[in-house]
Amino acid sequence: MTPFGTRLRAATDTFGPLCAGLDPHRGLVEAWGLDYSVAGLERFAMTCVDAFAGHVGVVKPQSAFFEVFGSAGVAVLERVVADLRAAGTLVVVDAKRGDIGSTMQAYADAYLADGSPLAGDALTVSPYLGYGALRPALDLAAATGRGLFVLALTSNPEGPAVQHARLDESGSVAGSVVAGAAADNADAVARGELGHVGLVVGATVGSAVQDLGLDLAAAGTPILAPGFGAQGGSLDSVRRVFGPALPQVLASSSRDVLSAGPDVAALRERAVATAEALREAVASG
Repeated sequence: MTPFGTRLRAATDTFGPLCAGLDPHRGLVEAWGLDYSVAGLERFAMTCVDAFAGHVGVVKPQSAFFEVFGSAGVAVLERVVADLRAAGTLVVVDAKRGDIGSTMQAYADAYLADGSPLAGDALTVSPYLGYGALRPALDLAAATGRGLFVLALTSNPEGPAVQHARLDESGSVAGSVVAGAAADNADAVARGELGHVGLVVGATVGSAVQDLGLDLAAAGTPILAPGFGAQGGSLDSVRRVFGPALPQVLASSSRDVLSAGPDVAALRERAVATAEALREAVASG
């Protein structure tokens, strides 16, 4: 496939820099008047597919909310991935996998290998067994034209204890993750393209990017920014958090968009309007 960074740039240019979260947790499923069951999960998920496919550039299903139903739930996730990709919509499987050696290789094969029913266009991963432990996923993503989004600065209150910690005079733990992604993206950046290794940086992390001296723009990474909308991230906060890296940002909104359901037209309208607002925010800098 065409490299992930290139495909992501084309998708955001066409549809705007929104990643629509597909999070069928109990509260949302029941708010839609559905039973919290495999049948309710499937109805919820496929309503989102109908609303988003071909109208939103990127969709991010949260794997945990499918896994909770066992193999039947994973089968629904496989259908979501297949149907969205068939419509040309990019899929980021939000599974946050991270391990070492042969186990990391197996996760990579499950979510990034050609022919795997769980392989979308990108996968979220955790680097906190060491960025280098992700090498099987990093290499397979590059080989198959897929991408990764590596957790760097998350907005949960427990995150800073690890991510802001100083390693030595070279900088913070988060800085080492950014440096790893920058090294893997160097060839793409030299060509003036986005790399295939993205970073997850919360839209509500405040001044952490600046405080830690992170140069996200120079790293050439796509930036997945969860927390936009119901979790408190706004157009203004996205501008403040990311500054010169704003054109690389893919803002993720789940609850705010999904609250417009279960009507397909209303759900689609909310997603498209959110994407256009984000596009205008990026354009205005």
